[in-house]
Amino acid sequence: MIGQRATDAIEVSDVDELIRVIDGLCETSAWDEMVELKQRCREAVGRGKQLWGVEEHIRYRLALEAPGKWAGDALNEGVARFALGPLPEVAASTKTWAELEPHLDDGPWRAVTAAERVMRGDIGAGPVADLPDHLMPWEPAYPLATYKSDKVETPSPPPIDVAETPLPEQHPTAIEDPQSEGALFDLVQPWVTESNGRYEVATVEGDERSAIRALGLTRARVGSMTSHLALAWMAWAGASGGAHGRRRGAAAGRYGAWWAVAMLCDLDWPPDPDEIGAAVERLGYFWFDDGSPATGWELRVAVADPANDLAWAIAAGDSA
Repeated sequence: MIGQRATDAIEVSDVDELIRVIDGLCETSAWDEMVELKQRCREAVGRGKQLWGVEEHIRYRLALEAPGKWAGDALNEGVARFALGPLPEVAASTKTWAELEPHLDDGPWRAVTAAERVMRGDIGAGPVADLPDHLMPWEPAYPLATYKSDKVETPSPPPIDVAETPLPEQHPTAIEDPQSEGALFDLVQPWVTESNGRYEVATVEGDERSAIRALGLTRARVGSMTSHLALAWMAWAGASGGAHGRRRGAAAGRYGAWWAVAMLCDLDWPPDPDEIGAAVERLGYFWFDDGSPATGWELRVAVADPANDLAWAIAAGDSA
């Protein structure tokens, strides 16, 4: 049973005091009391108390810190829109698939949780929608989020060395390729539609320099990337919500990177992993900028397909 302290805090909507109560319950592993507090907060919301954020924070803490039984129940309740991240990713960051699987209902959250565990090397967690239930040899070590009680850390991949590179003097002719450009935009969609972000994308005949020029740049610094680093950057962007958008999770980032490569190379979906791997290896990847200091969230990637004399570039950014 929750004590009088928590009951009084609910009645006066004292969010700070309730957070302190939650911290104490987590420290003592009082998970049943956490569930009761969540239910009491939910009932209070129905009476007009402004405690919906507290209820979601309790679900977040259960997903993050509680054993599989309580974490699974928190996930089964569905979306927690104001948590620090998607609860399947939160739970998968601290628990194995074996710990979570018995407590997850059938449905989309089960599949997403399995996909998040695959990102952390849990081989055989599945089924995973469209993609293999293990990382392929040609995939990178994707950047993963670290969740804590009051914050989330989402480090980007390492920066790329760039150097001043001449661009074509004439503005190249753009090619209509809505499928490929849409897949690149999908990587940063929350930055643009849910936050302050902007993006530009271009498709051209030619190389990466022509694609960068098609974005309107007359000068640029450019550096080549390995396929591993390029996939890591695309997946990092696809996982992120930018400054104010909702984070989608590492598994969504992996999916977005695969989808982008498939669309650039006109491959069928769901993809054959070996075909995607071959496509990944034959493309060229480049980071570029205009020399301005980086701020906030950025994705500035050009992709070249020398075999077909095609190239694409995306410049996207978001800031708080």
